[in-house]
Amino acid sequence: MRKLIIPVVVIFIALLLMSIFVVKEGDRGIVVRFGRIIKDNNTEVARIYEPGLHFKVPVFDRVRTLDARIQTMDDQADRFVTAEKKDVIIDTYVKWRIKDFGAYYLTTGGGDKSTAEALLKRKVVDSLRAEIGAKEIKQIVSGPDRGEKVDPGAVIADDTAPATTIVDEVVPRKEVEGQRDKIMADVLVEAQESAKDLGIEVVDFRMKKINLPDEISESIYRRMRAERESVARKHRSQGREKAEVIRAQSELEVAKILAEADREARVVRGSADAESAKIYADAFKGHAEFYNFVRSLKAYENSFNSKNDMLVVDPNSDFFRYMKQSDGIN
Repeated sequence: MRKLIIPVVVIFIALLLMSIFVVKEGDRGIVVRFGRIIKDNNTEVARIYEPGLHFKVPVFDRVRTLDARIQTMDDQADRFVTAEKKDVIIDTYVKWRIKDFGAYYLTTGGGDKSTAEALLKRKVVDSLRAEIGAKEIKQIVSGPDRGEKVDPGAVIADDTAPATTIVDEVVPRKEVEGQRDKIMADVLVEAQESAKDLGIEVVDFRMKKINLPDEISESIYRRMRAERESVARKHRSQGREKAEVIRAQSELEVAKILAEADREARVVRGSADAESAKIYADAFKGHAEFYNFVRSLKAYENSFNSKNDMLVVDPNSDFFRYMKQSDGIN
């Protein structure tokens, strides 16, 4: 009898250990019996075992632990075709977690994470391909337009322009209907809907990087450069036009100032000449003979200024009247 007790105890302990299982923190457990998932009583939902110590039927039950934390699917970038028939290379990532552990276990062949991500990636890529195919490159790379405007007096700097341009009027920014955020939101909604049959909840979807293939990057850069040069030429022509207007206005103002100054100078000079003539007239009015004498001396000075001058004049003329008078002025 004692010989049977020891094997029985050993078997009991072995069965007890086989019936105990532990679910770690961050995981969830499901039990599979004869290839079928054990479900809660009177429901079609798989019985989920929370972290902690649990029991199962030895030998017949197999425990599968699944990671319940948020997972990150960050795979290689894919190539997509835009509405312009241009290729873009987009690098994305998806945040997901298991929502229906029973459905996840069945659709992924036993809870294989790589299988789940392969199926999820196919759904996400299909949704993203449809969104990208209906958008242009400038819509894909641009966020929502904020409707910014250039204020008067602002300085617009252009790398291709020799100098900056001063803006005199409010110029609205060219509107670009950015669709990047909308694309990510639409893909997230579609992925959440399509991933339900996998037992997966898609938490977030983001486009990390958008690149152009090497074969079309140069053409895009050339077009962007041409657009910038066109804008620079426009600013230069507007600047030259405004410069001509300012120069013409300045020259007109200078001409007006000079004309006004010349008019005032002539008026002042005329008034001064009149005043001078009046003073001379008043001074010589009472001494007419002296005035004639001074005029004659001035005439003599001008007439005999050079030794080569020859003057034929009647000696008895009035021209020599003061030269003949030895006693001076009468």
